[in-house]
Amino acid sequence: MKPLILIGGGGHCKSVIEAAESAGYHILGVLDMPENVGKELLSTKVIGTDHDIPSYVDKAEFVITVGFIKNPAIRIKLYNRVKEAGGKLATIIASTAYVSKYATIGEGTVVMHHAFVNAGAKVGNNVILNTFTNVEHDAVIDDQCHISTGTMVNGDCKVGANCFIGSQSVLANGITIGDDIIVGAGSLVRKSINIKGIYSGNPAILKIRAK
Repeated sequence: MKPLILIGGGGHCKSVIEAAESAGYHILGVLDMPENVGKELLSTKVIGTDHDIPSYVDKAEFVITVGFIKNPAIRIKLYNRVKEAGGKLATIIASTAYVSKYATIGEGTVVMHHAFVNAGAKVGNNVILNTFTNVEHDAVIDDQCHISTGTMVNGDCKVGANCFIGSQSVLANGITIGDDIIVGAGSLVRKSINIKGIYSGNPAILKIRAK
């Protein structure tokens, strides 16, 4: 395994450091805001900004460690910057996570501690599968999503690109969630939803339509 460069130095970065180290990775450093260069984040030093990405393309693989709750735009921008520089994004699976050998996980995706990905599931690029998430058989999660802590994505579900599914939410078997949708924490999504916006509740209903 090549060493890692993490891009983004907030709270999510701390979780990724722990997951990556548990999986046996060595972390060269974090790229963050200019004012944070030289500081330490847990066991890892902030060694530059995202403008330094090209300098590490031949030395390390990258992980986007900016979080995503309301909007994935910054994560997408940084992902594209790595790709444009010719860099490679690592796929991190924490030591306590389980990913079936019959599942596929895209580049740049991080599978946090105690997450479970069952047979036939397909997870896209630059996705966060957070702690204790469960992605069941044949579910599909598209690129640039965040499936938050303790969420249950049941069998044959399809989650579109750029979605955030809040903590402890449940997606009923076989439903589809369209692109650019946010589901609030603790929601039960019983039927497919496609209108862009913010949903919440039991059953989850559209609360705020995206502009």
